[in-house]
Amino acid sequence: MIKKIFPFLEWFKTYNLDSFKIDAVSGLTVALVLIPQSMAYAQLAGLPAYYGLYASFLPPMIASLFGSSRQLATGPVAVVSLMTAASLAPLASAGSEGYIAYAILLALMVGLFQLSLGVLRLGLVVNFLSHPVVNGFTNAAAIIIASSQLSKMFGVDIDEAPHHYETIMRVCSAALHYTHLPTFFMGVLAFSIMYGFKRLAPKIPNVLVAVVVTTVISWSIGFEHDTKIDLSAIKSEEVHGVIEKFNDAVKAIKPLSDQRTEAGKTLDNLHDPIEKINVQHEINVCTLKIELLQHDAEINRAKIRKFLFNRVTEAGGSMSFHIKTKTDSELKTDGRTWRIKIKNDPLKSDNIKMSGGGSVVGSIPKGLPALGIPKINLKVLGQLFPYAVIISLLGFMEAISIAKAMAAKTGQRLDPNQELIGQGLANILGSFGKGYPTSGSFSRSAVNLQAGAVTGLSSVFSSFAVVIALLFFTPLLYHLPQAVLAAVIMMAVVGLINVGGFIHAWRAQWYDGAISIISFIFTLGFAPHLDKGIMVGVLLSLGVFLYKSMRPTVSSLSRHEDEDFRDSMIHELMECEYVDLIRFEGTLFFANASYLEDKINERIVAKKNLKHIVIAANGINDIDASGEEALSLVVDRVRSAGIDISFSGINETVMSVLRRTHMLEKIGARHIFPTMEKAICSVHEIAHKDGAEPLCPLTTVCRIAKYDMK
Repeated sequence: MIKKIFPFLEWFKTYNLDSFKIDAVSGLTVALVLIPQSMAYAQLAGLPAYYGLYASFLPPMIASLFGSSRQLATGPVAVVSLMTAASLAPLASAGSEGYIAYAILLALMVGLFQLSLGVLRLGLVVNFLSHPVVNGFTNAAAIIIASSQLSKMFGVDIDEAPHHYETIMRVCSAALHYTHLPTFFMGVLAFSIMYGFKRLAPKIPNVLVAVVVTTVISWSIGFEHDTKIDLSAIKSEEVHGVIEKFNDAVKAIKPLSDQRTEAGKTLDNLHDPIEKINVQHEINVCTLKIELLQHDAEINRAKIRKFLFNRVTEAGGSMSFHIKTKTDSELKTDGRTWRIKIKNDPLKSDNIKMSGGGSVVGSIPKGLPALGIPKINLKVLGQLFPYAVIISLLGFMEAISIAKAMAAKTGQRLDPNQELIGQGLANILGSFGKGYPTSGSFSRSAVNLQAGAVTGLSSVFSSFAVVIALLFFTPLLYHLPQAVLAAVIMMAVVGLINVGGFIHAWRAQWYDGAISIISFIFTLGFAPHLDKGIMVGVLLSLGVFLYKSMRPTVSSLSRHEDEDFRDSMIHELMECEYVDLIRFEGTLFFANASYLEDKINERIVAKKNLKHIVIAANGINDIDASGEEALSLVVDRVRSAGIDISFSGINETVMSVLRRTHMLEKIGARHIFPTMEKAICSVHEIAHKDGAEPLCPLTTVCRIAKYDMK
């Protein structure tokens, strides 16, 4: 019992100093990849970069201690980060305090759901996400993740559109207007370093090398070049006017938002229908006004971002900014192109931030986050619950798939339910440490395995390395370019693209391939609302399952060259005129019971000389009350038509149902056979008495004529 609660105790049965050294080296090696990756993935999730570090010091340790895999490396991953951003986008602005609080709450919800599944031993529920759906979603997510980083690669700022493809169009438009070349070259340099080391020296942590080199270059050349000015330093009435319009729109939103909130509280306490209608009308009016103001603010924010300036040093040493024109040669500029940095808040006339360089990570709070239980908001819980379920299942599928792949190499035995418990506890305790949802990472797990990790202590060492980085090395990350983090993400998600998965699914079953492709298309089309793409895939999978369950294969069998009975249609075999050996494949239940009746009736009508039907019941794995009733009707109908009926190969589950319902007495003990061979031997002679069939396809291989002519 103790080992079930604390599975890591099993590690120490044969643990020694050599194993300790190997785990320590493995853990530190993974940490060198984890630290820059986690910061990149946090930004993908819409959070400040250092929240990736917060999600990397408790979850890896907890998941390894309480999971079943000894090499699985847990932490921030691309797909879960993208899903986190998609789930929180409707609730708050990315990076805001509310957004961060919701991300932490989401981690708690994901952890509780995973832990519940593990404790209740319901790991099989993950099968609702079929492989074709996950393949289609993962490929689409890889494209969405990679393309979402283009704005950072080009060094442009844009507002996100309702659909991801519209956002990319805005990025391309902004890039044509202005691309910050130093930012672009920094991203390309990071790509080159990572790709080069991956090909030439795969044992060296290429991500860490790229981060160190580009951070040093960024610091040495002054890559970030920001300054704060008074509005009067901008010498353009047009710019002043657009800024004023933007500020007016943004400032008008808050009182309307407060009014709507108060009206919502009032509505919850009202009982009179008329008063409710009036308050609801007030809420609707406020919402419409807010949407109009947000639209105005977005238009003016886009105009402000398009302004490009030259900085001129005046005679007295003061700075002034002029809109770039073709006559700039007359001005003594500093050679840089400057832009106004703007977000969602109003611009203060005495504190406008101008940027003449590229974006960097910036200040990272030193030290560990304060531990505490996330603040619970019941309304937000209801809105986040569907996303928490999807993230839980997706995250667990990713983790268990990676763990299984490694277990195949190490020979380790996995327990999916224990892995759910480990992942659940990792997310729960991770939320206490200000972390957002995490899962198993393919790239870091591969590094862990290659480094020779013996037990999950390697992940404990990784967590300690992150703690040390948070305590002592955060100032060194200030100058890390945002474009480099974008390159890290884009490089990591390349491995998620798997075109062969579509081909494999199609070859297995055409409808699986179709589901995979449709899931891919809908996920791309609905982005950033990724849950819709998954739901379409899940519904299609369930639809196919239900259709196949309602219309299972009902085939007539004949003798094949291998002396077994096989489907006569598929193998182009002749069928016996007097005996029809019918195989029903699947569970016989309420949804398909009438289908079996219809198929047998069709055969009675089509075969005028039919004298005996043998139902090969070895394909019926279970039966319910509707199925048993259908069998009873079939027996009555067949025998009333002057045709006899028998059964062969009934399994114990079905047999017990037939006994309890007294169906066995109705069929008759002499009409139940253990195998198809014995059934045919028993009924063949009687059915063929006075028959004119020269060769019986049930005893002799008889091909149809068109097959013999080929």
